[in-house]
Amino acid sequence: VQLQASGGGSVQAGGSLRLSCAASGRGFIGPDMGWFRQAPGKEREIVAAIKWSGDVTFYAAAVKGRFTISRDNDKNTMYLQMNSLKPEDTAVYYCAADSRDGIGRWQLSIMTYEYDYWGQGTEVTVSS
Repeated sequence: VQLQASGGGSVQAGGSLRLSCAASGRGFIGPDMGWFRQAPGKEREIVAAIKWSGDVTFYAAAVKGRFTISRDNDKNTMYLQMNSLKPEDTAVYYCAADSRDGIGRWQLSIMTYEYDYWGQGTEVTVSS
């Protein structure tokens, strides 16, 4: 399975971006998927995660109310709509998938170590 993230760019504070993560290949059963970010000099952190069904989601406190995660399983694509962007949102954003059976587990994966497939990252820069 390969993950391809896209949609990053440079915006001013208050602006919006929509990230996409396209998955190709087979082998997963209803994987949990997530968006992570890593700013210069900082550790990678979770931004948001979503179950296969799309009805269970998680948001980091820093983005709750501003970002929305969604997925279209027919298109094998996950999205992150980012509104009201702030300079502190500047980072490289990664999409990731947990290859374990997400349908058979009620708990949503939100820890970095739970994700074993990663996209290449897309850079988001927010200027003040």
